[in-house]
Amino acid sequence: MPDTSVVTLSRFLIDQERRHPAATGAFSGILDSIALAAKMISRQVNMAGLVDILGRTGDENVHGEQVQKLDLYANEVLYRALDHTGYIAVLASEEAEDPIPIPDKFPAGDYVVLYDPLDGSSNIDVNVSIGTIFSIHRKITRGKRGTMEDCLQPGSRQVAAGYVLYGSSTMLVYTTGTGVHGFTLDPSIGEFLLSHPNLRIPDPPSKTYSINEAYYHRWLPGQQRLVSHLKREGGFGSRYIGSLVSDMHRTLLLGGLFMYPADRNNPEGKLRLLYEAAPMAMLAEQAGGRGSDGRTRLLELEPRTLHQRTPVYLGAASLVELAERFLAENPEN
Repeated sequence: MPDTSVVTLSRFLIDQERRHPAATGAFSGILDSIALAAKMISRQVNMAGLVDILGRTGDENVHGEQVQKLDLYANEVLYRALDHTGYIAVLASEEAEDPIPIPDKFPAGDYVVLYDPLDGSSNIDVNVSIGTIFSIHRKITRGKRGTMEDCLQPGSRQVAAGYVLYGSSTMLVYTTGTGVHGFTLDPSIGEFLLSHPNLRIPDPPSKTYSINEAYYHRWLPGQQRLVSHLKREGGFGSRYIGSLVSDMHRTLLLGGLFMYPADRNNPEGKLRLLYEAAPMAMLAEQAGGRGSDGRTRLLELEPRTLHQRTPVYLGAASLVELAERFLAENPEN
């Protein structure tokens, strides 16, 4: 007989809540809402070649980047899935310049959700895997509604983080600080099913690094020496997709080291601390790895602005530590 012992995301969340008698159900409600949004985005991604959802809108986002039609759709879907739940005090999106308030007609809650609605959207038109990244904090201010202060919290205060990968299958991967678990969407029943429990970054690490080597000439000397060492002395191979969610997913499952360093053109790095670096660092650490900006643990960085950028190193703990040693050999470079 076929195996009927399936565990849906909703069931898994309920089982986790039962271990915490004080749980209110709010947290599960937030993740269920994110999962619903992910199903809607996944449907549109899978239809992208058949409906008028490809291409640019003609507008620019807060970062000066061209907005893709799917970017706009994903951002709106996530907002509409979360704004009315009563669990959330304030939202923040990589696509919006300021925090997004909860409408007055809806009740506000005790959580803060930050999200990158569609990471890797520049790859949409060529059918490369893309994803959604989310980060959840508790509200720390006393007011009924959330504020900028609630959004500008270090990653160490995250109560949950995760991503959704829209690839050959759609996967939702998340952590609440007690391990990392992956769920694959079964489109025939419309449910996320537990497929990758207790994910761990392989150790000893895979001899794979992920970085855009087209920028080698812009890297600082320490970064150049690091990659040369990995190739010439470590026997490492390069695997780079150019979509953070996809590259992180591979690193999480197969091991290795993901890098998006600072360079001469971007001395503060390129990836956003709140929307990309901090949630991915929480996942890496909960899977036995590390997340660093090359000098400091990413989860310890204090955000100063909503769209602050940072260098990022994620993966096996020993490889992130190796990167830090090379970058520290000449701190001025």
